[in-house]
Amino acid sequence: MNDSLRIEKLVEVLKEALYEDVGRIDLTTSYIVSKSLNVEADIIVKQDGIVAGLPIIELLYSILDKKIAFKPVVKDSDKVYTGKTIAYLSGPAQPILTGERVALNFLSHLSGIATLTRKYADKVKDFDVKIRDTRKTTPALRYVEKYAVRAGGGYNHRMGLYDGVLIKDNHLRCEKIAMMHDKVKDRSEIYMAVQKAKRDMQENTQIELEVENILQLKEALKLEIDMILLDNMTVQDVKEAVKLRNEAALACAFKKKILFEVSGGITLENVSEYAACGVEMISIGSLTHSAPALDISLEIMK
Repeated sequence: MNDSLRIEKLVEVLKEALYEDVGRIDLTTSYIVSKSLNVEADIIVKQDGIVAGLPIIELLYSILDKKIAFKPVVKDSDKVYTGKTIAYLSGPAQPILTGERVALNFLSHLSGIATLTRKYADKVKDFDVKIRDTRKTTPALRYVEKYAVRAGGGYNHRMGLYDGVLIKDNHLRCEKIAMMHDKVKDRSEIYMAVQKAKRDMQENTQIELEVENILQLKEALKLEIDMILLDNMTVQDVKEAVKLRNEAALACAFKKKILFEVSGGITLENVSEYAACGVEMISIGSLTHSAPALDISLEIMK
C-alpha cells in the first residue's frame, strides 16, 4: 500500500474516531465556548517516555478546522521527560476542545507503544538482534501502531497476511488432517505444507515456519525456507536450536543461513537472555496489545 492510500485510510479512521466521540455536536463546548474565541494550548507529557503520533494529531486538527495552527517542538521517537511541552496549538477554541480527547487518545496510546518498544530495544542493544511486533494489534489501527513500534526503535513483522508466508501450528494441523484423508504416509505435515507454499507463492515471498520443539526444528532445518519461528521455547531450548542451526549451516556451506525468530513468553526481565542465544529476531505481541498509555494532557494556556 502506498503512502497516499495510507493517508486516505488514516483520514477515514480519524473521522470515524471523531464521530464516535462527538456525534452530531459537542454539547458542552457549543453551550459554553464562543465560536469567536481563539486560544493557545500546550500538549504536555506527565511522565517520561518516547513520543509517537504528532503528525497524526496535526492531521486530526486539520480535519476539525483548517484555522488551527499546530506546532510540535519535538519529533516522533524523541525521548521526553515529565512536564515537557511537546506541541503548541492555537486557533478557534471550540474545535481545539472538541478534538482534545480523540487527539490525546491517539497520542497517549502510540507514545505508550513507542515507550515500551524502546525499553525492549534498550535491553538488547548489545546484541545483533531486532525487536519485532506481531499482528496482535487493535483492529483498524495496525498501520499507526506498527508506526509507533518503529518510532520506539523496533521493527515490523508482517503488516498483514498478504505480506509473507508464516506456517503456524494450526496450518500444520490442517495439513495433517488433509494427509490422513488423502492417505499420505511417507511425508510429514511440515514437509507437505512447505512444499505447497513454495509451489503457489509469488516470487520474492519469504517463507517462515513456526516450530514448537527441537524435533520439529531438526526437520525444518532440512528444508529451503527463509526463517524459523521458535515458539514458546525455553532459553536452553533456544540455545540448542541455534547450535543445531549453526552446525547445519557449516555442513551445507552452499545453503543460505536460515534466520531465527523467538516468540512467546518474552518479558523485559528475560529478553536479554534470549537475545544472547544468537537469534536474529525477537517478536513481542505486548508491544501493541498491552503497552500502557503514556500520560499526556492538553492545557488551555491563554
